[in-house]
Amino acid sequence: MIEKRLNRREDDRQIFAGLDIGTSKIGVVIGELDQYERLQILGVGISPSKGMRQGVVINLDQAVISIRQAVQEAQLTAGIEVNNVVVGIAGDHIRSVNSRGVVAVSSGDHEIVENDVERVIDAAKAIALPIDREVLHVIPQEYLVDNQGGIKNPVGISGVRLEAEVHIVTGAVTSAQNIVRCVNKAGLNVNALVLEPLASSFAVLDENEKELGIGLIDIGGGTTDIAIFSGNAIRNTTVIGLGGQNVTNDVALGLRTPVEQAEQIKIKFGRSFSDDKHQQEIFMVPGLGGRQPREVTRDLLTKIIQPRMEEIFSLAAKEIKRSEFGDRLGAGIVLTGGAAMLDGATELAEQIFEMPVKLGVPQGFFGLTECAATPMLATGVGLVFYATELINTTENNIGPEEDTLFTKIRDLMKGWTRDLFGS
Repeated sequence: MIEKRLNRREDDRQIFAGLDIGTSKIGVVIGELDQYERLQILGVGISPSKGMRQGVVINLDQAVISIRQAVQEAQLTAGIEVNNVVVGIAGDHIRSVNSRGVVAVSSGDHEIVENDVERVIDAAKAIALPIDREVLHVIPQEYLVDNQGGIKNPVGISGVRLEAEVHIVTGAVTSAQNIVRCVNKAGLNVNALVLEPLASSFAVLDENEKELGIGLIDIGGGTTDIAIFSGNAIRNTTVIGLGGQNVTNDVALGLRTPVEQAEQIKIKFGRSFSDDKHQQEIFMVPGLGGRQPREVTRDLLTKIIQPRMEEIFSLAAKEIKRSEFGDRLGAGIVLTGGAAMLDGATELAEQIFEMPVKLGVPQGFFGLTECAATPMLATGVGLVFYATELINTTENNIGPEEDTLFTKIRDLMKGWTRDLFGS
């Protein structure tokens, strides 16, 4: 039963938790739906990420410790213990493709029923995959009935031929399995794996933006995730293997200071776009190996940061232009993720993308708004929103058997996603 999967208190209030396992930080967000179906954020936990690189587990034990720390902080803030989480997945192992399926309507009176929809989705997702890859999401974009397109839900419509256009997201089997094992070893059950830019879209985009066309760029620590929406459907997803950690490493090398200090300097003094107002300001940089601190101008720091941010945005712009929907972004670009908070990022992005750019801040909830309303937690908040949308879509659970665990998660998510996107 679904009650076994959801985190609930004794008074049966619905509790949800999102877990964002990033390269530089682990973010946990705990929320609940009130009696009016509004989301209240109860707890937030953030810990430095260890054992992860570009969305992939490289040290399981360190990753488990980091997850536990973030979960404990969130639970302490919320005053409640959680056992189940919806987990974000990203990394440069993620691949996506658009596909189309066609079937004949089966009923004698030519009325389309749920079984027809299931068959056309199965036909659309029948693509050849390497043995080391599995399908994460099959997201319907639109249906066509007798060549009439733009249909979101064809059930009940009469026709002879049913087509489905879908967006298929795949990931490396071992990468997904290792994430699940980390979460399990941290004492939590995985309710679902969700592509991170898809989760972030629930927190920072509205329906009008998705309908008009918008590009979501989520700049994390190790990767930059791109999702393109048009016609209120996700059209393209891409992952770039660069993120905020690369900027930090550049600062560490350029200023000859430890990475930990470079991160703090980047946050406090960093700017990704040069201006004349603050560039002659001076700050102190700690020295390495007992060397004396030295003075550095913000202009020098900007000259270190700006080329890397330009590279990230240029690669993102190239990926967007490569997709067939790159010229349909009527609502422009939304930047989110921790590195998007860097001063001047939106101005630099506007120059490179040559369209309006805004900073995506999670919204649509109440409670710990000061803690959760930050681009750094867009994925975590989005995962909670995602879970609330899926509360009544399935009664399946994920068992502990590791050999079939990823297949169960895959099948569960395909069913959830179909329900969520109107098939």
